[in-house]
Amino acid sequence: MRRGGRQRASGLVRRALLVGAWALSGALPATPALADALIDNVQGMTLDAEGRVVRFSGLLMTPDGHVIRLLREGEKRPDKLDWRADMKGRVLLPGFVDAHGHVMELGFRALELDLSETRSLEEAKAKIAAYVAANPERKWILGGGWNQEKWGLGRFPTAADLDAVVADRPVWLARADGHASWANSAAMKEAGVTAKSVSPPGGRIEKAGTLPSGVFVDSAQSLVARAVPQPLPKDLAAAFLKAQALLLRDGVTATADMGTTIDEWMTYRRAGDVGSLRVRIMSYGAGIEDTIRIGGTGPTPWLYSGRLKLNGVKLYADGALGSRGAWLKAPYSDAPGQSGAGFLSDDVLRNRMSRAAMDGYQIAVHAIGDKANAQVLDAIEELALTYDGDRRWRIEHAQIVDPVDLPRFGKHGIVASMQPVHQTSDRTMAEARLGPDRLAGAYAWASMLRNGATLAFGTDYPVESPDPFAGWAAAFTRSDAEGQPYGGWQPQERVTREQAWKAYTADAAYAGFAEKEFGRLAPGQFADFIIVDRDPLLASASDLRATRVEETWVGGQKVFERR
Repeated sequence: MRRGGRQRASGLVRRALLVGAWALSGALPATPALADALIDNVQGMTLDAEGRVVRFSGLLMTPDGHVIRLLREGEKRPDKLDWRADMKGRVLLPGFVDAHGHVMELGFRALELDLSETRSLEEAKAKIAAYVAANPERKWILGGGWNQEKWGLGRFPTAADLDAVVADRPVWLARADGHASWANSAAMKEAGVTAKSVSPPGGRIEKAGTLPSGVFVDSAQSLVARAVPQPLPKDLAAAFLKAQALLLRDGVTATADMGTTIDEWMTYRRAGDVGSLRVRIMSYGAGIEDTIRIGGTGPTPWLYSGRLKLNGVKLYADGALGSRGAWLKAPYSDAPGQSGAGFLSDDVLRNRMSRAAMDGYQIAVHAIGDKANAQVLDAIEELALTYDGDRRWRIEHAQIVDPVDLPRFGKHGIVASMQPVHQTSDRTMAEARLGPDRLAGAYAWASMLRNGATLAFGTDYPVESPDPFAGWAAAFTRSDAEGQPYGGWQPQERVTREQAWKAYTADAAYAGFAEKEFGRLAPGQFADFIIVDRDPLLASASDLRATRVEETWVGGQKVFERR
């Protein structure tokens, strides 16, 4: 039974002072005579500040869900507790922190037509037909997840492919990476797209002869997207709750949300207002205008007991490799007439970064191709002369980097925000797109660490599954779920199991200026943890991928339990 409010509040103040002192000193005090909650009888493991494994058997928490102390096996437990949970010897880990995801897109992908598991165009068409038949009330058929590379199609799909399945309603389906979308003829007609339509800067209308073929790359997607009905607040709420449930199921207790719109921010705020915001969100606004309209003069404080904060702005330097929108220094090996495209001129990129930096917003720039990465590095090197201090400039993806540029990632506190699952998914495509001579700087995680960059891992969900265990396994093997290629792809870029774990937890939190809040189970941090069915430090790569999250706790409260 809990104590009365006044006694509880005064106890919380005392313990908060103690925890703050411990965190500053780095020392652990003797076990207190009184604690508020104990998660006991666990095979607990976390990392210390240097990335070394720490094992423990009990976790003491304050009433508001902060860690007081990690208890070792055989260490005396407090005599008085508000409550105690016996985990029966199961494995406890800190919750994962996904350094790069898209919360609302994850929810909508799960609620709409999802083609991510389809392996051929015919399989996709069958799934589309079944969805259309099951949803006669939908005026537009929306969804995504298709990937012509996975289908082995050798080309983009076309409007004619879609028209053969559904011709009486508009269809608009995003590619898996979100950097291209596929329309049927009804959608293009609704949007007013014709043979006279012109590709906007930073985009490309795929053509069949002189006519739009049905695929729109990068900024050209806006030509059709502007005609798509906008989701209602109730639709946004449903998508958020679905995404949150999926993240917590996979053991993700905190995430960066890359490209938050005003409507999405208000969805998170409404969830927080009614107490249904569980996952912790580090938000990066969708461009300068939305970021300033949300944050005003700078980043927000943490809201809802550390559940939501606007950190900064998300910008784009180029597109994606799969749609040949990634900006390369030399033409694509499988398309000699194309090199991708930069979305912003050097001056515009610097101006936008400077506008955000002057108000203290953190800057995260999407850069996939080697030319785009070089452009962003050039901008950081120039702006860092004016905007000094702890900026933690973020480069998102950093997939293809010219080896001569790799040492530059170790300067100015740059964070390389990368996704191990992209390497295993993109491997054969990257070989075709780049040829053998440009693979040395591709998905170069170990090189990032050797050159002094902070490495933060995520999944880029819903481009990939938010499951962190698949990414963890990929990071230290550079092999996919089938163990291919044997010995790993470009194995010199493997990181250790512990380095990968740190990148998915402590350093992903650091990338969002949240290392004092979460990422490790240390005194003063939130008690964000998961219970899993195996020891991930002893499991083989295939067994690690099969890990099941049995419980997820955020701030000392259970928010998911597998039934």
